[in-house]
Amino acid sequence: MNEKGNISINTENILPIIKKWLYSDKDIFLREVVSNAIDAITKHKKVASLGESEKPEKYRVDVKVNKKEKTITVSDNGIGMTFDEVKQYINQIAFSGAIDFFEKYKDKTDAQDQIIGHFGLGFYSVFMVSEFVEIQTKSYIESEQAVYWKSDGTSGYEMSEGKRTIHGTDIIMHLNSDKENKDLLNVWKLREILEKYCKFLPVEIYLSEEGAKKDEKQEEKPVNNTSPLWLKDAKDCTDEEYKEFYREVFHDFKEPLFWIHLKMDYPVNLRGILYFPKLTKEYNTLEGKIQLYCNQVYVADNIKEVIPEFLLLLKGVIDCPDLPLNVSRSFLQNDGYAGKIAGHISKKVSDKLKQLYKDDAEQYYKYWDDINIFVKYGCLKEDKFYDKVKDSIVYKDIYDKYHTLEQFKKDIEDKKQKDKIYYVSDLQKQAQYINMFKEQELNAVILDNILDSHFISFIESKVQGTSFISIDSGIKDVLGEDDKSEGFEDVKKYFEELLSDKNITVELKALKTADVSAVVTTNEYETRMKSMQTMYGMDIPSTNTLVLNTHNHVVKKLASIENEQKKKDVALYIYQLAMLTAGKLEKEDMTDFLRRNNEMLNKTAD
Repeated sequence: MNEKGNISINTENILPIIKKWLYSDKDIFLREVVSNAIDAITKHKKVASLGESEKPEKYRVDVKVNKKEKTITVSDNGIGMTFDEVKQYINQIAFSGAIDFFEKYKDKTDAQDQIIGHFGLGFYSVFMVSEFVEIQTKSYIESEQAVYWKSDGTSGYEMSEGKRTIHGTDIIMHLNSDKENKDLLNVWKLREILEKYCKFLPVEIYLSEEGAKKDEKQEEKPVNNTSPLWLKDAKDCTDEEYKEFYREVFHDFKEPLFWIHLKMDYPVNLRGILYFPKLTKEYNTLEGKIQLYCNQVYVADNIKEVIPEFLLLLKGVIDCPDLPLNVSRSFLQNDGYAGKIAGHISKKVSDKLKQLYKDDAEQYYKYWDDINIFVKYGCLKEDKFYDKVKDSIVYKDIYDKYHTLEQFKKDIEDKKQKDKIYYVSDLQKQAQYINMFKEQELNAVILDNILDSHFISFIESKVQGTSFISIDSGIKDVLGEDDKSEGFEDVKKYFEELLSDKNITVELKALKTADVSAVVTTNEYETRMKSMQTMYGMDIPSTNTLVLNTHNHVVKKLASIENEQKKKDVALYIYQLAMLTAGKLEKEDMTDFLRRNNEMLNKTAD
């Protein structure tokens, strides 16, 4: 049994096409070969179950590296191939019209999406890293001889009788001399690739180095977990198992807040687990990792066609055997399925949030600081999601209490607070305003994340009769009354002249507290625009209002100060202190403010 011939393909060399179009990451070759080995074992399990072959003591895949020979070998004890099957499955490549197709799309930036998925080329990914490849295989049919196959990835091949004595296949890859392949001869590199792409394949995979010294006491361990948690029913999983699986997959030792176990049988088959991690305020670095699998084979992270964009803050795994992937298992070919999957996931998340709030509101409040940015982002991105979770959206107030919007409206109505909902956007800069509110037993909600300027406008458009106003924009109207007492108009005029170059207006108010000499307020529109400036890097000038408190002792005395320099110093100090408190003091004024304070300290010390 000897044969030589040409692989059936309409081009002289498929290697350039594979390198250019098939995979963006060369490491994927190992995923493809190991996945084929798993498929071969799955097929043998079937024929064994029908009594057509004897089942081995243990199914396994072995990945062996030989530094001396510069080879990587992937072996399985699966179904194997006959001589005719090798000719059919290896030598004939479904590559109809490849030349025309390649020429048509070679200059298109999105050509990879077009060419991938039309042809079965998984095995041939080995030639991305190999100078030549050998196959030793034997069919489960005992009467069939073992087969040897060899090719350098051109249109030529060699076939002859093989040496394998038991059913299964060995793929021996002789690595080429490319520099980037050097690491592939290291066990640690292969382990890294296997853990990324094959971590949850259903047959045990063993990695070893041929010729290396082994510790006889060292126990042989598979590199993969053949029974990932998502395959179990939620009712059979413990909290500790969910947490341990989270640590195993994401190497994050901070416990997740909670999780959702996904199970879908129609219209597509889907299993998975989504975790809500504990977030931080560093929103610019926020991105979770949702890993997509197909039949337990890793495909990619954060595929936006499957995962609604707002859920990409989460972490999790989703396994969808029905997913219509291309041959590289990296891109979707049918967004109809993807849309159904995304819709199902979104619904399961909204159902989970509603159930959490209904079952244990106090526990839900503890999660809110971490999950609110994700919930708000979801509402902004999807009206359907908002409609499902709107009754579970809560607002934290300045007393650390939580309310729904309707509950908070009722609360401020009972306190005879005006109908506007006041909010805090910066707990530190607006601390004085918060204290003034608390002194009068008034309330405001805390909306201090980067999305809140958009979310406020969104809620105002969705809930009729709802109006938000920043605490530093409206404090003069809530806690003060116009004061036109004789003498104060001169004070106002003095400040206007003194601050004529500061782009600031001056008002008089009789605030309900006498401790504060002045506050700085900003127009609500400008407040929201400044939030957008933070998000998008826009440069929006602000117009501030200095509200002088006519109940304050210093302000009352200012008109009677006869020493002009002293009067100016006091007035500037009032202005600078108010601006500093509001977090709006510019660099030059800050320098002047510090100089004045140091002079005052020196005089006190003298």
